[in-house]
Amino acid sequence: MEIRDYAQIIKLAWRELDGDRHEIKGVFDVSAQVSTNHVYKVSFYKREPVFAKLSEYGNFEDFREDHIIINNLANNLEYPYQMFLAQSLVKRNELFIYRYHELNRSAWVVFYNPILIREKLPRRLEEKHIKKLGRELARFHKACTNVSNQLPHSSKNVIIDIQRLKRSIYKEEIKMCDSHRDMILRHADCFLENADKANYMTEIETIPVFVDWNIGNFSVTGDGKFYSRWDYDWFRMSSRVMDFYFFSRVVSDVGDRTVFSYLVDTLMEDRFMIFLKEYHRIFPLSVAEVRLIKETYRFFILNYVIKDGPYFFRKYYSNKLIKEAYDTYFPAMDANYRVEKILKTLKL
Repeated sequence: MEIRDYAQIIKLAWRELDGDRHEIKGVFDVSAQVSTNHVYKVSFYKREPVFAKLSEYGNFEDFREDHIIINNLANNLEYPYQMFLAQSLVKRNELFIYRYHELNRSAWVVFYNPILIREKLPRRLEEKHIKKLGRELARFHKACTNVSNQLPHSSKNVIIDIQRLKRSIYKEEIKMCDSHRDMILRHADCFLENADKANYMTEIETIPVFVDWNIGNFSVTGDGKFYSRWDYDWFRMSSRVMDFYFFSRVVSDVGDRTVFSYLVDTLMEDRFMIFLKEYHRIFPLSVAEVRLIKETYRFFILNYVIKDGPYFFRKYYSNKLIKEAYDTYFPAMDANYRVEKILKTLKL
């Protein structure tokens, strides 16, 4: 699809939502240029602007289901997070999602009201920032847990996603050499086995998680409390520890990076142990949940890098990350990760 077509699709989506009431003045691409999703700022002559997210990747029903859950979450979160999430536009009391389709071309669009932004975390956090962030995520996870039973059902889960990955490999829908194929299938089976040992489907509570917590995706107040969040690309209902890997990257000694990789090492840093201790004080973790941290990292690489990476990331990033997964991520997972360090830190 040509870039110029995206703006036209946004205009078609707005007309279906609002008719001819508000004329569009301009459609401006404000995408981060990392993923294949597109974000636009839409300005008007006689109303405040909105933001539009356009996606061609994945499954429309999954996109629709996720955004319905997110919008319900945004409307039900308790104080002080009742305004934390950017809210989507609705039409006649239903979340509005525009579906564009023609032969061999599909895309879908959702609109958001603008959200206020306060401060961004510094690229490299001081210890005081790390402690505040650990406590704040714990409080936010508590708030999400409190409303999780009020949210619509999610049809997808981590088990289904990994089973889909395996089927795609067996059908040769994902191209890879034999050694890489064996590696991925081994790690997929390892994930399924360890999830089963943890009774993931029956004993691990699932809550809304956003997975990608790069510091560019949220803002905080002057005293370090969550203020606003606007990127929902990897939203899902899952264990709360699914959020931990990206926070280990945020608090890492290296700090925020322009050129990024997904190494496991940040989960073992002393700075992440500081974060976890503060989190655990507010919202204690079980031994089973701690043991799942490694598996959620394994899931992240399998699902978001190997399975979905070629469709989600722009080609340069996708090729780079997949190569690093084979060469570095998976070998380092067994060599460098030690759950005992976390258990000892939390005195479990």
